[in-house]
Amino acid sequence: MDPALELAKQLIARPSVTPDDQGCQRLLADRLRAIGFRNEPMSFGNVTNLWSRRGDAAPVVAFAGHTDVVPPGPLHHWRHDPFQPTVEDGFLYGRGAADMKTSIAAFVAACERFMADHPGHRGSVALLLTSDEEGPAVDGTVKVVQSLLRRGDRIDYCLVGEPSSEQVTGDTIKNGRRGSLSARLTVLGVQGHVAYPHLADNPVHRFAPALKELVASTWDQGDRDFPPTTFQISNIRAGTGASNIIPGDLIVDLNFRFSTAVSVDELQARVTDILDRNQLNYEIDWTLSGEPFITREGELVDAVRRAIRSELGIETALSTAGGTSDGRFIAPTGAQVVELGPPNTTIHKVNERVDVQDPERLSRVYYCILCTLLTP
Repeated sequence: MDPALELAKQLIARPSVTPDDQGCQRLLADRLRAIGFRNEPMSFGNVTNLWSRRGDAAPVVAFAGHTDVVPPGPLHHWRHDPFQPTVEDGFLYGRGAADMKTSIAAFVAACERFMADHPGHRGSVALLLTSDEEGPAVDGTVKVVQSLLRRGDRIDYCLVGEPSSEQVTGDTIKNGRRGSLSARLTVLGVQGHVAYPHLADNPVHRFAPALKELVASTWDQGDRDFPPTTFQISNIRAGTGASNIIPGDLIVDLNFRFSTAVSVDELQARVTDILDRNQLNYEIDWTLSGEPFITREGELVDAVRRAIRSELGIETALSTAGGTSDGRFIAPTGAQVVELGPPNTTIHKVNERVDVQDPERLSRVYYCILCTLLTP
């Protein structure tokens, strides 16, 4: 039996929907304790976190991951119970199989092999696990990182187990992520009867020209690492539901996925300028989920590429596409951060799955990376 596959099954069998860890981290802590790791649970609010480390010296090679999963949705749409790991037709099915319990299992299995083969390795190996990545992400990795920094613990190299690959495991790694800036815009008007528009002020009509300008704007050209910044409206709400009432306000949820070619201040200023030029009466509340980050070619990227080439026989591509990850909390500390996991084609979907060989493949790659970074 492949130890990574068996551990992945054990994790999938625990219905750890955010933020309920369902004992995943206790299971992992027991495995890690047996090979010399010091486990330090860190709970904030109702979120379970684990910092586990073996060694006291630098460099620190850490794996960052999340044991929580998104809800499975209607169970009758699944081929199998989403929390009953099932191998069928060469795939391992289950919620969290791709995002990201396979990666966690593969890294723990890699650590077990690495410690057996290299008990006197240099530096340190660590795991940072949270049950709050798929949710608000305010009491998870960010809080652990803050705690570590306060006491002087720093991560040098970080592997994030997010499902980074496109078609087959290892074909793509994420060496950066775009920033995410959201806002809730409230355009204020005056409610009234549709038959007497002169006695009201329709915020939907008021906002239409500004919306056209926002959508048509080019925010930047991107750079060598990132595509151009994108702007999207995710929700628009107005009205009471009655067909004869002019709404009194319009609520708009918007989001930027932005590159290093533009700053948060610049984006906010340009939006404000468009709203002001269109003479809107408005309120806007901004939320920054994360700044963009990039790890350029160097020790970690090179080690990951070599490991994929050696163990899987493929050349990997670098990418900064996709959403945010907890890497956004670790990269600002100065750590080199790379995301490496299985294909992302079924994440958050019904019948989430990975190739049944992916746990073992990933484990070999992670083992090779540890050897490159922590052995002579």
